[in-house]
Amino acid sequence: MAYLVTESCIRCKYQDCVEVCPVDCFYEGENMLVIHPDECIDCAVCEPECPVDAIKPDSEPGMDAWLDLNAKFAELWPNISEKGEPPADHEKWAQITDKLKLLSEKPAA
Repeated sequence: MAYLVTESCIRCKYQDCVEVCPVDCFYEGENMLVIHPDECIDCAVCEPECPVDAIKPDSEPGMDAWLDLNAKFAELWPNISEKGEPPADHEKWAQITDKLKLLSEKPAA
């Protein structure tokens, strides 16, 4: 089992989760983070750190698409191990749903 980052992270990208990860399995895109599912050790320490509840176990229903998305972008985006700054307008996006269409496939700058 692995934990995965879901749609709630898009345009929020708080990054509190990054610093608690013991295996540094977070990868950063322009407006979202992902977890490399093959590197995640299922410790669950990242899940409660996310203020927008964007991190879920892959065993929850409906997570297949998120497994594919996290795996794909973990191979393309840079690995991060330290918390960075969220986007300036992150609070505006925290409660917005249906954000998948806003996902940027670009890596973090």
